[in-house]
Amino acid sequence: QVQLVESGGGLVQAGGSLRLSCAASGIILNINDMGWYRQAPGKQRELVAVISSGGSTNYADSVKGRFTISRDNAKNTVYLQMNSLKPEDTAVYYCNANIMTIVAVRNRYWGQGTQVTVSS
Repeated sequence: QVQLVESGGGLVQAGGSLRLSCAASGIILNINDMGWYRQAPGKQRELVAVISSGGSTNYADSVKGRFTISRDNAKNTVYLQMNSLKPEDTAVYYCNANIMTIVAVRNRYWGQGTQVTVSS
């Protein structure tokens, strides 16, 4: 089995910073793209940022210049550094990864989510 475990969420004032981490564990052979999504109350889940296995990145327009996604392939971990946070960044943040297991099955996996709350 595969598990994604997120950490780093919390409460921060507007203008502050948080760093999210997501570690993948289990019967992993390799991981392609990894990303972060978020879902605010009453809204659909949306892509925040994604990073390929080679390090190419893509960001939602709303976070460009403020958020940075990175990964440590040796640790099967993806990070999201969030700076200049705004109240509209408040949401549950979910980690997502495209993983090939050692039994040659590829699936997209989700973490359990971590709450980020930005106060004004």
